[in-house]
Amino acid sequence: MARMWEADPSASFVKRLGKSAAELGNSKDDDECPDIWQLSNGDVAVIGRDLTVHYSSHLPGGVRLGPDERLVVIPGNMLSAAKEDIPDA
Repeated sequence: MARMWEADPSASFVKRLGKSAAELGNSKDDDECPDIWQLSNGDVAVIGRDLTVHYSSHLPGGVRLGPDERLVVIPGNMLSAAKEDIPDA
């Protein structure tokens, strides 16, 4: 069965949504940092800590991870800071 949505690896990074981790006090300038980016095709890339193994055994009902998907966690203040950059549906 074909998926309804598929990630497009040819899409490029267009703009950061919100503020950088350094601006929010979540990292030093040279740290590996969580981030949220809008891609050229409108999709969103999220860089965070991979906690797939930790959460996969106790996901809420109806939540599934495909074999090529990872559950990543970012600081809550990073998503809050991106709110003004995220259009309403």
